Amino acid sequence: MSRLLVVDDEPTVLSVLTATLRRNGHEVTPIGDGEKALAVLQQEDFDLILADIRMEPVDGLQLLERAREVRPYTPVILLTGYGSVKTAVEAMKGGAFDYCTKPFKMDELLVTVQRALRYRMVLMENKGLRDEIATRFGPAALIAESPAMRQVCEMVRRLGPSDETVLITGESGTGKEVVARAIHEMSHRRARPFVPINCAAMPEPLLESEMFGHVRGAFTGAVADKDGLFEAASGGTIFLDEVGAMPLSIQAKFLRVLQDKTVRKVGGTEARPVDVRVIAATNEPLEAGIQAGRFREDLFYRLNVIPIWLPPLRQRREDIVPLVRHFLQRERPAGAPLPKLDPAVERTLESYRWPGNVRELENAIRHALTFMHGDTITLDTLPARVREGASVQASASTSETLSSPADFRGRSLKAFLRQKEREYVQMVVDRMGGDKEAAAVALKISLTTLYRKLAGGPDE
Repeated sequence: MSRLLVVDDEPTVLSVLTATLRRNGHEVTPIGDGEKALAVLQQEDFDLILADIRMEPVDGLQLLERAREVRPYTPVILLTGYGSVKTAVEAMKGGAFDYCTKPFKMDELLVTVQRALRYRMVLMENKGLRDEIATRFGPAALIAESPAMRQVCEMVRRLGPSDETVLITGESGTGKEVVARAIHEMSHRRARPFVPINCAAMPEPLLESEMFGHVRGAFTGAVADKDGLFEAASGGTIFLDEVGAMPLSIQAKFLRVLQDKTVRKVGGTEARPVDVRVIAATNEPLEAGIQAGRFREDLFYRLNVIPIWLPPLRQRREDIVPLVRHFLQRERPAGAPLPKLDPAVERTLESYRWPGNVRELENAIRHALTFMHGDTITLDTLPARVREGASVQASASTSETLSSPADFRGRSLKAFLRQKEREYVQMVVDRMGGDKEAAAVALKISLTTLYRKLAGGPDE
């Protein structure tokens, strides 16, 4: 049943409208004074407002203006005499849904009411979708208790309104696509498409066709012209995941897209303009790809306009339990109570190293929910690898605190020093906000040496 607010200072008209609308299944609140209607509108929400234009002391136009402020998703139908049609048309430009002239035909008014209610329903569905997207992919979806993730959130807020190219780096599973979507949702492009492409998931010919499109006859099976994903993303954002896996031949064409803002289809000769924002991501350092001859240096500098580094989950343990509660909130059935966490579970989750990062944590919570008994997640509901891995890590942490020579039996001095060196290099990288070039300068080593030491490789 729809809730309608009907406002008219003519008692007869108000009575007829109220009776007719109630017979048609609507809940009607009739008010004969615009000033009283304003007070009611401040306190209550309605699906539709019908208001006469000519009223004292508050007329329909003033009511419309206020409704647009306090109830932006509630459509307004204005009721007007023949001499005020011009005013009603101007009011529509100011946000009214429609107008009906007096004396009006009741069946036509009812049709207008149904159209307005359908319009309201679409508005609310779109609002719900936007809210869901904002929750899942906007800044609210970035759990940021740790200083490192708070810095990422701040960068997302600053980057959103711009059109700058962004390069997101971080281990697999750290949430690079979530950050990319958050940037898109904070931008003026949020109403246009967000198009993700995994550069490592397709062979070279298919990737080129998918990105740039092709013309008929360009290759076997090209029976018709096809637009590429750059054109599909027009006005929006294109997200290139695992960009380091892009073949060199396609990198050259992609570089031209970034430089000229145009795409040329496979087999075509015409360059078409495209308006897209590019966000790229990689879980492997592109600098290493440059040195190995797998990635173009000029493309790297085109992509690395604004770098964002996502720390692995093991380096932001403050975020683990908040992330768990976020996943529980999202995964629980509608209306079901939020599951509780056994304190031992929290300790275990915070002790585990999470090599799969946030993605692995999310899967672990789904596993726990599947095997949970009652309303509490207990240790036995966690995946075995998490329980066992946390136990091993706890033992290793304890051994690190021991000072007896026997504690290091079977462990060479070289291996111990290499581990401590790696920990120190990682600490400097973290202090530099993930900027490995700055860390290399601070450590007075080359970038190549820094990557080797982070990987735990031997010195040359």
